[in-house]
Amino acid sequence: MGHVQKRFVSSAAKLASVTLSSLKSFPPKEAVAAGSSKSFSPEVWTALQPPPPSAFTALAHRIGLGNILEVKDLQQACTHPSILALHAKHTPSTPLPAVNGNLAVLGNSLLGLFASEFLNASYPHLPTRVLKAAVSGYVGQMTCASVARDIGAASLLRWNRMPPSPLRPAVMHYDALGSIPRALTALIYQQRSLPTARSFVHSFFLSRDIDIRSMIKFRDPKVNLVETVAKFGREKPVSRLLKETGRHSNSPVFIVGIYSGADKLGEGFGSSLRMAEYRAAEDSLQRLYLTRTPPELLQLPTSTFVGEQGDIFSMSEQGPYAPGDLGESEVLLGSAGRSSMKPPLTRREGVYAS
Repeated sequence: MGHVQKRFVSSAAKLASVTLSSLKSFPPKEAVAAGSSKSFSPEVWTALQPPPPSAFTALAHRIGLGNILEVKDLQQACTHPSILALHAKHTPSTPLPAVNGNLAVLGNSLLGLFASEFLNASYPHLPTRVLKAAVSGYVGQMTCASVARDIGAASLLRWNRMPPSPLRPAVMHYDALGSIPRALTALIYQQRSLPTARSFVHSFFLSRDIDIRSMIKFRDPKVNLVETVAKFGREKPVSRLLKETGRHSNSPVFIVGIYSGADKLGEGFGSSLRMAEYRAAEDSLQRLYLTRTPPELLQLPTSTFVGEQGDIFSMSEQGPYAPGDLGESEVLLGSAGRSSMKPPLTRREGVYAS
């Protein structure tokens, strides 16, 4: 076997969904023809081969949509628009395949809707910047690509790597792979209903664990806490030393708690009083902004949309819809140095007494 044939076989073997038994002729004539004037690229040939219908049927049943989506719909959902130029160049005599460009755009909007309402209802006090970061964490590009791998759709993707141009960015593998879950969400919405699409998103996206606490960083949590407590009309925060050990050693530990009146807002530890006070203020703010609505009391705006006709505000799956209260979600000062807001010019003295 020559070098070209070995490259061809190794490239074709990388696509687990394209079985040799499903191909009409393997290997193709141009791959083994001696003295052929036309160069043969096994990578291009492999990219142009459509996966067998049985692979899409298995995908539909694997994600619980075997009775909803047809094979042609799944083929379209797994075909990225970047394949069109490659297809038209090498097989101009065959019709262009249906691609998922429009479906991915619609699915991206639906994913943003479901994630935004879920996070806003679950964490009513979450700052706007953190809410945007959390939405990206749940339904962003890398998460969509990860979901596509989890459901076994990576081997069904048809795409072509494209370099950047003045009019469009480069098309990378994770870009094309992330379009599959978005297209699936749009297909479920079109062929079923909004609640069905929401159920799919909650099962495969919003059920994941995202560390939202690590997304909240304050430039000066002590000053932030003063402003936040005043906004709620509570007493000024006071820091108190709760415990300490090794004050005169080379490894002291201090535990500081912050109180507003008789209520303890948070606590923190550190090798110095200033560090412990900083962490206590940060913990107090995180306890506020990460206050979560109990799951049994959670109601989403899209839960009012059902498959029947009538008043959507009285036909909710969970009874009459009652919108939640808007929380105090804005941090008055910048966070983590990534905010456009400027830090305070002066520090407030005499607020924290030990």
